[in-house]
Amino acid sequence: MKKIVVIPLDERPCNYNFNQLLVEGTDYKVVVPPLEIMGNKKQVGKVDEIWNFMEKEIVDADSVIISTDTLLYSGIIPSRLHYYNEEELINKLNRLDNLKKINPRLKVYGFSLIMRNPSYSSNEEEPDYYEDWGREIHRSGYIGHKKELGIATDSELKELESINQRLPKEYLNDYLNRRMINLSVNKRVIELVKEKVFDFAIIPQDDSSPYGLTAKDQKIIRQYIDDLEVGLNVYMYPGADEVTNTLLARIINVNNSKRPLVYIKYTSFGSKSVIPLYEDRPLHETVKYQIMATNALIASSVQEADIILIINAPALKMIEAGNAENRGIDYDVFRNLIEVVEFADYAIKELKKPVVIGDVAYANGGDLQLVKLLKQKGLLFKLAGYAGWNTSSNSLGTCIPQGLIYLQYGVRKEHYDFLGLRYTEDLGYCSYVRSLVTNKYLPTMNLTYRQVDGARNKVAEIVKKELNNFIDENLQDDKYQIIIEDCYLPWIRMFEVGLSVKVVRK
Repeated sequence: MKKIVVIPLDERPCNYNFNQLLVEGTDYKVVVPPLEIMGNKKQVGKVDEIWNFMEKEIVDADSVIISTDTLLYSGIIPSRLHYYNEEELINKLNRLDNLKKINPRLKVYGFSLIMRNPSYSSNEEEPDYYEDWGREIHRSGYIGHKKELGIATDSELKELESINQRLPKEYLNDYLNRRMINLSVNKRVIELVKEKVFDFAIIPQDDSSPYGLTAKDQKIIRQYIDDLEVGLNVYMYPGADEVTNTLLARIINVNNSKRPLVYIKYTSFGSKSVIPLYEDRPLHETVKYQIMATNALIASSVQEADIILIINAPALKMIEAGNAENRGIDYDVFRNLIEVVEFADYAIKELKKPVVIGDVAYANGGDLQLVKLLKQKGLLFKLAGYAGWNTSSNSLGTCIPQGLIYLQYGVRKEHYDFLGLRYTEDLGYCSYVRSLVTNKYLPTMNLTYRQVDGARNKVAEIVKKELNNFIDENLQDDKYQIIIEDCYLPWIRMFEVGLSVKVVRK
C-alpha cells in the first residue's frame, strides 16, 4: 500500500474528503491532517501543527500533495484575510526544502492559488469591507486593466473616475497589498520547482475572468514561469477545489508509468469555444490542461484512446444551474444530448472503453436533462466518472481523475459509491434541493442562504429528506440503490453540502 500525504486546501468535503474517496479500493492510501487542526471557514487553523503532521507523515510516504495556502495561511479563505508580511511567508515556505532531506525518495507536488477578485459585494469569504465595497474594488481592477490595454470605453472610464473618488483608499490599499504579497508567494513556489523542491506544481486561478486584477497577476506569473524555464513542470489554468484530485491522478499515473490517451467529445460544435462562468478562456483550452496535469494526453481518435471524455457544455454561453428553466436555444437546439448518450452507450458496450462525463453545461450544478437520458439508457452506473458541481474546472478536475483511476483499477464498490455521491450532490443538491430548501423552507424558519441553523440541525434534516425524494424520483436503478448515510452543511450555509453516500446492489 503506497501512502500519499495530502495537505488540503481547506476542511470542506470537496477538498478534505474527495481525494480520500477516489483512491479507496486501490493500492494507495491518502493521509490528511486531523480535522481539529484544520481551519473552519474564516477561523484560522493550527498551522504549526499542520506542518508538524506533514513532516512526521512523509517519513514513510511515497508522495505528498501540498496546498501552500494551507501551510501558510491555514486555507483558502484565510489566504484572503491574513496580515503576514512577505518575509514571514517566504521564510516559512523555504521550510519545504527539508522534505526531501527527511525522505529522499519523496515526490512533492503542490499548488498555490492566484487570489480571486469577486465581482460582487459580500464579506462572507472576503475582508469585512468587501461587503460594502467589493463590487467597486473589482470594477476598479477590471476597468483599470482595460484602461492599461487601451480598450476601456468612455462610460467605463467615467465609472472608474467615480469609483476612485468614492472608494476608501485604506480598503483598496489593504486589498492590493495582500494581493502583492500572495503573488510573491506564487513566484516563490515557481522558484521551488526550479530548485527541484517541488517535482510538479499548479498555479490555479480561483474565479478568474479575462480582465481585472486576477488576469494581471496571471500575466506576471506566466512571464515568471517562462523566465525560469519551468513551463513543463508548472501549469496555470482556472481552478481551485479540484486540484488535489488532479495531482492524485498524476501521482498514480507517473508511479505506474502510464500516459493514458483521452478522446474528447462535446455535445455541441460550439462548446469548445464557450468561456465558462468564473473562468477566463475557451473551455477546450482548460480541458487540455486538466488532462495533461494528470499525466494523460489527448487522443486524436476513438480507436487509439484508452478512455473517452464526453463534455456536456452549452453551444454559446453558460448560465447558472439555478436558471436552467430559462435556458435558450443554445442549450435546446444548438447541442445534442441524445447523440452523446447514444455514443456513450456504444463506446461502453461495443468498443469496451471507459466513458467519463464532464457535466459542465451549467455553473454550480449538473444537467437534469442529461441525467434523465442516462437513466433511460441504463448508463448511470456504467460510467467511469461523472461530475457537475461548482465551476467547470471543479467538475473536470473531479471526473477526469476518477475516470483515470477507474482505468487502472476497474470496477470497485468504492467507485460506485463515488458515482452515487456525485449524482446525489451535483444533480440532487446543487441543481434542485439547494434552491428548493432556500426558497420553500428557509423563509418560514427566519433563516437565510448565508446563515442556517447549524451544520447538523433542522435544515440539514430537510436537505436529507428532499435528497432522498430526488433519488427516488430521478436516480432509481434496476440494480443499484443510493443510500445517504450522513448529511450536513459544513459552513452553516446553503452553498455546499457534506454527504456520505453508499451504493448497494438491490
